[in-house]
Amino acid sequence: MRILILNGPNLNLLGKREKNIYGSQSFENYLELLKPVFEGISIDFFQSNWEGGLIDKLHASPGVYEGIVLNAGGYTHTSVALADAVAAIQVPVVEVHISNLLKREEFRHQSLLGPNCIGTIMGFGLDSYRLGIESLRVFLNVPK
Repeated sequence: MRILILNGPNLNLLGKREKNIYGSQSFENYLELLKPVFEGISIDFFQSNWEGGLIDKLHASPGVYEGIVLNAGGYTHTSVALADAVAAIQVPVVEVHISNLLKREEFRHQSLLGPNCIGTIMGFGLDSYRLGIESLRVFLNVPK
Protein backbone atom coordinates (compact mmCIF):
# COMPACT_ATOMS: atom_id res chain seq x y z
CA MET A 1 0.00 0.00 0.00
CA ARG A 2 1.29 3.42 -0.95
CA ILE A 3 0.08 6.61 0.77
CA LEU A 4 0.79 10.25 -0.08
CA ILE A 5 0.97 12.94 2.57
CA LEU A 6 0.24 16.23 0.84
CA ASN A 7 0.93 19.48 2.69
CA GLY A 8 -0.12 22.94 1.57
CA PRO A 9 1.16 26.46 2.10
CA ASN A 10 3.27 27.46 5.09
CA LEU A 11 3.48 23.92 6.41
CA ASN A 12 7.13 23.90 5.35
CA LEU A 13 7.61 26.22 8.34
CA LEU A 14 6.45 23.72 10.96
CA GLY A 15 8.68 23.90 14.00
CA LYS A 16 9.47 27.54 13.25
CA ARG A 17 6.12 29.32 13.07
CA GLU A 18 3.47 29.84 15.74
CA LYS A 19 4.82 27.09 17.98
CA ASN A 20 1.92 27.62 20.37
CA ILE A 21 -0.43 26.35 17.62
CA TYR A 22 1.75 24.04 15.50
CA GLY A 23 4.41 22.82 17.92
CA SER A 24 8.19 22.93 17.72
CA GLN A 25 8.87 19.83 15.61
CA SER A 26 9.62 20.05 11.89
CA PHE A 27 7.48 17.92 9.61
CA GLU A 28 10.53 16.20 8.17
CA ASN A 29 11.59 15.09 11.65
CA TYR A 30 8.06 13.90 12.45
CA LEU A 31 7.86 11.99 9.16
CA GLU A 32 11.02 10.02 9.98
CA LEU A 33 9.42 8.96 13.28
CA LEU A 34 6.09 8.18 11.59
CA LYS A 35 7.27 5.90 8.77
CA PRO A 36 8.41 3.00 11.02
CA VAL A 37 4.97 2.96 12.69
CA PHE A 38 3.42 1.77 9.41
CA GLU A 39 5.56 -1.15 8.27
CA GLY A 40 4.34 -2.42 4.94
CA ILE A 41 2.90 0.97 3.98
CA SER A 42 4.99 3.17 1.75
CA ILE A 43 4.59 6.83 2.70
CA ASP A 44 5.54 9.55 0.22
CA PHE A 45 5.50 13.25 1.06
CA PHE A 46 4.98 16.40 -1.00
CA GLN A 47 4.62 20.00 0.15
CA SER A 48 3.87 23.06 -1.94
CA ASN A 49 3.07 26.66 -1.18
CA TRP A 50 1.57 26.84 -4.65
CA GLU A 51 -2.04 25.79 -5.24
CA GLY A 52 -1.29 24.48 -8.72
CA GLY A 53 1.45 22.20 -7.39
CA LEU A 54 -1.01 20.57 -5.00
CA ILE A 55 -3.60 20.19 -7.76
CA ASP A 56 -1.04 18.67 -10.13
CA LYS A 57 0.01 16.16 -7.46
CA LEU A 58 -3.64 15.19 -6.84
CA HIS A 59 -4.24 14.75 -10.58
CA ALA A 60 -1.20 12.48 -10.85
CA SER A 61 -2.15 10.30 -7.86
CA PRO A 62 -4.61 7.75 -9.36
CA GLY A 63 -2.81 4.49 -10.08
CA VAL A 64 0.13 5.61 -7.91
CA TYR A 65 -1.41 5.95 -4.45
CA GLU A 66 -4.12 4.01 -2.66
CA GLY A 67 -4.84 6.96 -0.36
CA ILE A 68 -3.93 10.55 0.43
CA VAL A 69 -3.60 12.43 3.71
CA LEU A 70 -4.12 16.10 2.86
CA ASN A 71 -3.40 19.15 4.98
CA ALA A 72 -4.23 21.99 2.59
CA GLY A 73 -3.45 24.68 5.16
CA GLY A 74 -5.19 27.96 4.36
CA TYR A 75 -6.43 26.59 1.02
CA THR A 76 -8.87 24.47 3.04
CA HIS A 77 -11.09 27.52 3.42
CA THR A 78 -10.53 29.26 0.09
CA SER A 79 -9.74 26.91 -2.78
CA VAL A 80 -12.63 25.73 -4.89
CA ALA A 81 -10.04 24.48 -7.40
CA LEU A 82 -8.39 22.24 -4.81
CA ALA A 83 -11.79 20.95 -3.66
CA ASP A 84 -12.64 20.15 -7.27
CA ALA A 85 -9.35 18.29 -7.70
CA VAL A 86 -10.07 16.13 -4.64
CA ALA A 87 -13.56 15.39 -6.01
CA ALA A 88 -12.18 14.54 -9.47
CA ILE A 89 -9.79 11.77 -8.45
CA GLN A 90 -10.68 8.21 -7.56
CA VAL A 91 -8.33 8.07 -4.59
CA PRO A 92 -9.68 8.32 -1.03
CA VAL A 93 -8.52 11.48 0.75
CA VAL A 94 -8.45 12.16 4.49
CA GLU A 95 -8.32 15.84 5.40
CA VAL A 96 -6.10 16.56 8.39
CA HIS A 97 -5.26 19.63 10.43
CA ILE A 98 -2.77 20.03 13.24
CA SER A 99 -4.93 22.45 15.21
CA ASN A 100 -8.63 22.21 16.01
CA LEU A 101 -10.03 24.62 13.41
CA LEU A 102 -13.25 24.99 15.36
CA LYS A 103 -11.31 26.63 18.20
CA ARG A 104 -9.77 29.17 15.87
CA GLU A 105 -10.97 32.15 13.83
CA GLU A 106 -14.48 31.92 12.39
CA PHE A 107 -13.25 31.84 8.77
CA ARG A 108 -11.37 28.61 9.54
CA HIS A 109 -14.55 26.80 10.59
CA GLN A 110 -15.58 25.98 7.02
CA SER A 111 -13.73 23.47 4.85
CA LEU A 112 -14.33 23.48 1.12
CA LEU A 113 -12.44 20.19 0.89
CA GLY A 114 -14.21 18.20 3.60
CA PRO A 115 -17.31 17.28 1.58
CA ASN A 116 -15.05 15.57 -0.98
CA CYS A 117 -12.97 13.64 1.58
CA ILE A 118 -13.75 10.36 3.33
CA GLY A 119 -13.23 12.14 6.66
CA THR A 120 -11.52 14.93 8.57
CA ILE A 121 -9.16 14.73 11.53
CA MET A 122 -8.12 17.85 13.44
CA GLY A 123 -6.73 19.04 16.70
CA PHE A 124 -4.29 16.25 17.58
CA GLY A 125 -1.11 18.09 16.63
CA LEU A 126 1.21 16.26 14.26
CA ASP A 127 -0.40 13.02 15.43
CA SER A 128 -3.32 14.00 13.16
CA TYR A 129 -1.22 12.60 10.29
CA ARG A 130 -0.80 9.22 12.02
CA LEU A 131 -4.54 9.13 12.63
CA GLY A 132 -5.13 10.02 8.98
CA ILE A 133 -3.00 7.13 7.76
CA GLU A 134 -4.65 4.78 10.24
CA SER A 135 -8.05 5.93 8.95
CA LEU A 136 -7.03 5.15 5.37
CA ARG A 137 -5.73 1.75 6.45
CA VAL A 138 -9.08 0.93 8.05
CA PHE A 139 -11.10 2.42 5.16
CA LEU A 140 -9.12 0.35 2.64
CA ASN A 141 -9.26 -2.81 4.81
CA VAL A 142 -5.49 -3.14 4.98
CA PRO A 143 -4.46 -5.38 7.89
CA LYS A 144 -1.91 -4.23 10.43
